[in-house]
Amino acid sequence: MSSGNDCQPQTLTKPALGEREAAELVDRVFGLKVSWIRSLPSYDDQNFHVRVSAEGADEYVLKITNSEDSQEPDLIEAQTEAMMLLSAEGFPSATPYLTKAGNIMSLESGGTGHGSKKYMVRLLTYLPGTPVAKITTNAQILYEIGRLAASVDKVLSEKFQHPSVKSLHRGQFIWNLANVPLLDQYIYALDHNKYRAVVEQVIEQFKGKVIPKLSSFRACINHGDLNDHNILVDSSSASLENPQYRVSGILDFSDMSYGYYVFEVAIAIMYMMIESPDPLSVGGHVLAGFESILPLTTEERGALFLLVSGRFAQSLVIAAHTALLYPENKEYLTITAKTGWKHLMTMFEVGQEAVEKTWFETAQVYKYHAPA
Repeated sequence: MSSGNDCQPQTLTKPALGEREAAELVDRVFGLKVSWIRSLPSYDDQNFHVRVSAEGADEYVLKITNSEDSQEPDLIEAQTEAMMLLSAEGFPSATPYLTKAGNIMSLESGGTGHGSKKYMVRLLTYLPGTPVAKITTNAQILYEIGRLAASVDKVLSEKFQHPSVKSLHRGQFIWNLANVPLLDQYIYALDHNKYRAVVEQVIEQFKGKVIPKLSSFRACINHGDLNDHNILVDSSSASLENPQYRVSGILDFSDMSYGYYVFEVAIAIMYMMIESPDPLSVGGHVLAGFESILPLTTEERGALFLLVSGRFAQSLVIAAHTALLYPENKEYLTITAKTGWKHLMTMFEVGQEAVEKTWFETAQVYKYHAPA
């Protein structure tokens, strides 16, 4: 859910290629003949699932980056190189198919005449699996997602040495969790009701209680968007009563930036709450998985409630703002809002102390009964 490297989502121009144009692009840029293609849902880029006419019927995702982010090739290169590193380290991450010129990406024109834009194009390996959003999550997969969040950040922070890594210092990036205070300029997109009042409360508490403590958190590189549509899973057991899942794919690195380890676990908790029938219980399982790799400090744990609330606020406010600009994409943009408002309101009705007690007590149980 990228929004450019500044805090102005309204400057984005989402690509709008047809399937025939996309297939021709794959042929011209990558030298592959497309035998089958279909559009995939996306936030502000354009994605196509393609099958090429080659031995083994290889499948790829053609990713066409919005015109604003396409102006930052170093950032896109960093994201792609990070994916390649994670793949080499054994994570289920996509890797790029090189262009005919031997590059990982290519800047291409889209549209015609005065409205012509430049879009960065990549062809990434297709990852099979089911989005977490489409399964009924259980404690086992929530724990695994927590472990994944910690492991990804740990590897990126310790091993990512590419020159383009400096581009991940995205100070005003609207989706960086440190930038919850920037939501002030987009809150107009909400109606004046109880929802807006809670978001305003989140922003003010964030300014007073989280921002002053950032320097005490451990810094790292964040994936930044481990949501329920960006994590793919497949079933590793035949049991319908107690299915066991494993992560089969990590998608969408466009929100990568420098941040803090506690940001990643907060983001994962928030998105795993979205589809859960028992959202307040989710945090403890995700936290336990995360802390099996990277235990949080007292200061980091103390900020978790407001960080999760802050991510809810980011997702809900930015989606409302962007939906005003792109009403034709409103259904996809407001996926989180369907249950997100209810969950954020519940968190504040129950209160920080009670929510944290549930999370921390659940996580504590894993210390004595760790999953095999």
